[in-house]
Amino acid sequence: MNRWLVVMAREPRAGAVKTRLAGDIGVVRATAFYRSSLANLLRRVGKARRWSTVIAVTPHTALLSPAFPESVSRTAQGSGDLGARMQRMFDGLPPGPAVIVGTDIPEITTGHIDAAFRALGNNDAVVGPGDDGGYWLIGLRRSPKILSVFDKIRWSSPHTLDDTLANLEGARVAKLDLLRDVDDGPAWRSLKDHASRTVAPVSRG
Repeated sequence: MNRWLVVMAREPRAGAVKTRLAGDIGVVRATAFYRSSLANLLRRVGKARRWSTVIAVTPHTALLSPAFPESVSRTAQGSGDLGARMQRMFDGLPPGPAVIVGTDIPEITTGHIDAAFRALGNNDAVVGPGDDGGYWLIGLRRSPKILSVFDKIRWSSPHTLDDTLANLEGARVAKLDLLRDVDDGPAWRSLKDHASRTVAPVSRG
């Protein structure tokens, strides 16, 4: 059985991505952030051979968009709310543990993905909690059956993770590190400040 990493991605068009962030910093900057975050994430995790990466794209008309690298497989997310689309990914992939992430958490590394798959060796599910009550990763072992975990979720709220965990009652669930979702101006500025402080000094020879 293979390991599957699914990256849920929107076509990075102005006005269609990071709309809440755009309200704080403008559409151009928000779209540029999303495009950069998507490209950097796929560069970090999309080439790893320890798992197979699939980009789940919305809208379906963007499947051939040049915004997504040709080297990574693509599939359409399909219709429905976020839960319906993620459940479709879990249900439709070939056998093997599967992990789903989004594209607006710049801190995600291959180490986090490795940790998620390790956790699924002894657990039914794994989640990576966010600082806003949601989560940046969810994974299922998908054996001996595929769990249905997205019923009655209050998305984009402080209750998102708790609602999901309630659907996983009775299952063994592991938690990863808490990471920050860059979804508004203060989070975006904090990220930029952190990046400027951690840039390596330029060598003078």
